[in-house]
Amino acid sequence: MKNSLYLPILRRELFLFRYSNMNMQQLRDILTDNNLKITPQRMAVMQAVIRLKDHPTVDNVLEFLKKDHPNIAIGTVYKILETLVAKGIIRKVKTDKDIMRYDAITERHHHLYCNESERIEDYYDEDLNGIIEEHFTKKGIPGFEIKDIRLQIIGKFTKPGKIC
Repeated sequence: MKNSLYLPILRRELFLFRYSNMNMQQLRDILTDNNLKITPQRMAVMQAVIRLKDHPTVDNVLEFLKKDHPNIAIGTVYKILETLVAKGIIRKVKTDKDIMRYDAITERHHHLYCNESERIEDYYDEDLNGIIEEHFTKKGIPGFEIKDIRLQIIGKFTKPGKIC
């Protein structure tokens, strides 16, 4: 299990490198591949979610955008985020306090969540995924089709800074 702690760091760093270095054409391609019109606002919101990295709230995204787009409305940001979620480009992450946050990493992973600080970290563990899949393959839930399982592991971070 100790080795699983190193895998998350590598995956997240690879993802962040890949997406933080994404050029404008790659962002346009994501939009057009999802049958979305390319607008400056959509491009800016996508860049904000990718660059903020720490599962930003709508307010975080808006604050980031106001520097270069001072006239963007919060309603526009909400609508764009919901569209990106609906298309599977980003995902929602809900906190215990019902604050909606957004995640640019759509590959399978879980979250470590501290309800004291509201800090969220991505957590990857293939062993855990295997245990969960095996359990539900054997047991299942009658009358319910599982599409995805994403855990939010609630606790308290004992060290400052990134751990995963």
